[in-house]
Amino acid sequence: MTRIRVIIPAINEEGSIARVIRDIPSFVSEVIVVDNQSTDHTAQEAQKAGATLLYEPKMGYGYACLKGLAYLRELKEPTEIVVFLDGDYSDYPEEMDKIVAPIIKDDMDLVIGARVKSKREPGSMTVPQIFGNWLATTLMRLFFNSKFTDLGPFRAIKYKKLLALNMEDKTYGWTVEMQLKALRQKLTYTEVDIKYRNRIGESKVSGTVKGSVMAGVKILGWIFKYTFK
Repeated sequence: MTRIRVIIPAINEEGSIARVIRDIPSFVSEVIVVDNQSTDHTAQEAQKAGATLLYEPKMGYGYACLKGLAYLRELKEPTEIVVFLDGDYSDYPEEMDKIVAPIIKDDMDLVIGARVKSKREPGSMTVPQIFGNWLATTLMRLFFNSKFTDLGPFRAIKYKKLLALNMEDKTYGWTVEMQLKALRQKLTYTEVDIKYRNRIGESKVSGTVKGSVMAGVKILGWIFKYTFK
């Protein structure tokens, strides 16, 4: 049986984190929640729901993901597939079988959950998010002949391939860095259409002007860095 582990970065998701963990399919070997300086009961709720809890004191989505990877490196039982998932319940964890299927059945290296318009709840993605995704994926298509249509956080990747990417972004650029490096290293990839709903609680990125701007700067920075590298 394929050993799959899930990493969930989380900041102040006490109202949603247990639901996310509850809906993760039973074929997953371990759910790892990385508490990134929550000031509520996210940590307690995650532990009660059965997740492995890690703490990352440095604020940033990338910092949290890197903390999860550091934990995986220390495990005796090898991980074969890593799934990244947000803790706000905007994705449908029960669709994880669709996310990992192309890796298990078709030997793909990377699978992105694409938040297509036809499956999104109204208002679940903000205008800056929609525009940012369009701009980033358009530039990736122009510069790298990419077929990506989304930078969605719900994704799966072979663990060994992930290690080879040598991920380094600490904040908002984690998703686009992964996709750009996958293109550079010629990993096989695909997207699967997934449902997307309004999150529980307020977004730490798209819900603020500062977060939206910083995310946009990071994403474009990574694209131009690799374009002219």
